[in-house]
Amino acid sequence: MVTLLSQPSRLTLNGDRLNQRIEILANLGRQSSGYIRRLAFTPEDLQARQQVQTWMAQAGMTVRIDAAGNIIGRYPGQVQDAPALATGSHIDTVPSGGRFDGVLGVLAGIEAIAALQERHLRLRHPLEVIVFTDEESTMIGCQAMAGTVQARAADYHPADGTTLESCLERVGGNWDEIATALRSRSDLAAFVELHVEQGAVLEHQQRSIGVVEGVVGIRRWALSLTGEANHAGTTPMDLRHDALVAAAEITLAVRRIALQQPGNPVATVGYLNVLPNAVNIVPGRVDLSVDMRDLSCNCLHTMEQRLKQEAQGIAATHGVAITFKPLLCVEPTPAAPGIQGAIATVCDELGLSHCSLPSRAGHDALEIGRITDMGMIFVPSQAGISHSQAEYTSPEQCTQGATVLLHTFLKLDTAYPTDNAERVKSEE
Repeated sequence: MVTLLSQPSRLTLNGDRLNQRIEILANLGRQSSGYIRRLAFTPEDLQARQQVQTWMAQAGMTVRIDAAGNIIGRYPGQVQDAPALATGSHIDTVPSGGRFDGVLGVLAGIEAIAALQERHLRLRHPLEVIVFTDEESTMIGCQAMAGTVQARAADYHPADGTTLESCLERVGGNWDEIATALRSRSDLAAFVELHVEQGAVLEHQQRSIGVVEGVVGIRRWALSLTGEANHAGTTPMDLRHDALVAAAEITLAVRRIALQQPGNPVATVGYLNVLPNAVNIVPGRVDLSVDMRDLSCNCLHTMEQRLKQEAQGIAATHGVAITFKPLLCVEPTPAAPGIQGAIATVCDELGLSHCSLPSRAGHDALEIGRITDMGMIFVPSQAGISHSQAEYTSPEQCTQGATVLLHTFLKLDTAYPTDNAERVKSEE
């Protein structure tokens, strides 16, 4: 066994096999309408999990399932006790999903390791491919591994409607032992996730690879505006307490707040419920949601403060009461600069165009980045479409992403020490 090839840029993987396997998994959950429905813990998911374990074993990995139901395939390294370099994603889908979301990251990791195993190569570090449990619903797999799991199983609501305890048992996990799924920097040197972009930036900029700067944080609020429902014909304009007019102005303010911040954050009013919602009645109540996302905690804090200030002012102007209820607070996870640099260098060496961008969708890497160095590689999504049967990334783009992942492993294998004491010393 050798650590690196004398000419590592010539190391290739089997793109045809990778893309064939994407199709095989797609058929485990493909509906007559064409979309993929493979909700976590369902029979389709169990079939796909078993198939992935078979492919892991064929690539020379030992396979285990932790208490959170995560499938962990491990390919040995030359240094037995070295922390692992890990990759992976999820194979469960939304109710009407596509072929690539999550699946590409898992199968590319297996293919990268198969490329080493077929050439009888081992790196200094062990390599791991992780299939995280239920990313699309509870995110229990990555949260358990990161130690951010909530205290009660009842706080999680699997998409199939059964209890989390029974769901985990179905896939070989155990809620009562969930704490044992926790990993740390001492056994995971770094984690790199390959994923389809789920947006249109790469396609718009005509870039082959996205070097992800980090996964954004999210602040989500529910706002309720209470005015006075009244007759739409007999109530003069200057005597109205119109909750919907106030809500409309707040919606525009949310957009303006995001546009005025540096760094291109995003903010969305995605939900409106108007009461009594009748054509001839001045709206007396409106409930709405606000979703704000950015890589900067300072930016998120600023947007929240401005939202409260401007919304309260708008409500007072229209004579309506307003309440704020926090719904979600997710801290951002920046990608490690060294991993970003390694990915960019690999792209340059392989002649692949690239650009840097944030991930504004959540991923397993969001949680794993809280316990070790994290990076992400994006490949283009045609027209930016995802969570849809129209989701598409070409076979060539899938192969390019997997190749970048493989060569990033080679870079990181030499960049990270195999001894944890040495790593701690280098970080001091």
